[in-house]
Amino acid sequence: MENVSVHSAELPACNDSVDFYSPRSGNRTDLNCTHTSGYYDLYVILPVIYSIICAVGLTGNTAVIYVILKAPKMKTVTNMFILNLAIADDLFTLVLPISIAEHLLSYWPFGEVLCKVILSIDHYNIFSSIYFLTVMSIDRYLVVLATVRSKRMPYRTYRAAKIISFCVWILVILIVIPFTVFAGVYVNPFDGRKRCGLSLPNPETLWFRTSRIYTLILGFAIPVSTICILYTMMLYRLRNMRLNSNAKALDKAKKKVTIMVFIVLAVCLFCWTPFHLSTIVALTTDLKTTPLLIGLSYFITSLSYANSCLNPFLYAFLDDSFRKAFKKMLECRPA
Repeated sequence: MENVSVHSAELPACNDSVDFYSPRSGNRTDLNCTHTSGYYDLYVILPVIYSIICAVGLTGNTAVIYVILKAPKMKTVTNMFILNLAIADDLFTLVLPISIAEHLLSYWPFGEVLCKVILSIDHYNIFSSIYFLTVMSIDRYLVVLATVRSKRMPYRTYRAAKIISFCVWILVILIVIPFTVFAGVYVNPFDGRKRCGLSLPNPETLWFRTSRIYTLILGFAIPVSTICILYTMMLYRLRNMRLNSNAKALDKAKKKVTIMVFIVLAVCLFCWTPFHLSTIVALTTDLKTTPLLIGLSYFITSLSYANSCLNPFLYAFLDDSFRKAFKKMLECRPA
């Protein structure tokens, strides 16, 4: 069995001849420890960045969950999907301190079971955001379509949104199962320390390429293509609706929700597209490892992590009901 660490961000010790990988991706290239100061900078900077993402993401997403569950007016179909998106992001930021600890210790002290759990949650985060946003895009398209045709949507209920969200959770869990199966603790042959990563069978190169293509297709190509088609059709419908003087325009509330979903989607793609583009680069080129490439790799990973803490700020800026609910939550009223 060959071992590929895909979650942790430990940096190599000097004079070790090791494989460098990009966190989350399993990208491996030969690395010679000839830039000690650069590695030390990453060793110091990465925990700071991850800690900020963890603190902001955990606080913001917990606030979103609390507001939606406690405020009666927040129980809408769109907010049900936002709730599940926040839960997925909260779950990831909740375990991020373990990744920080592993990075600082440069070995995995937490055992086999927790290794599988952490890697599963990490990979779940890769798929969950885009899948819940795909569902939200489908919902927005159906709302626009129904509005253009002046039809009601009796099937679009809060209960139906719960069922769909549950199905998304099950789907993503099934997608992540292969990573859970191959996740485990192994001893790094270069320094003798325990690591948490994917143990891929021989031929490792074939399995590595398969795992990258698997993630690229299911975690990016299919959902993003679906979203692009939906928004293209949506814009076409809206354009025709404006040309038709007899058609009713979308009311202000529906426009705001549609714009909010679109912006949340745009931010998600901004954070995740470099990660998936790096997959294409890893599959088609053989780049020489340099300090610049290493720094870029960790920047791409940090950018994908950052997506887990940005959505609450978008809701606060773009949705009046969220903003008002946040303010009420922060108010200290006497009993």
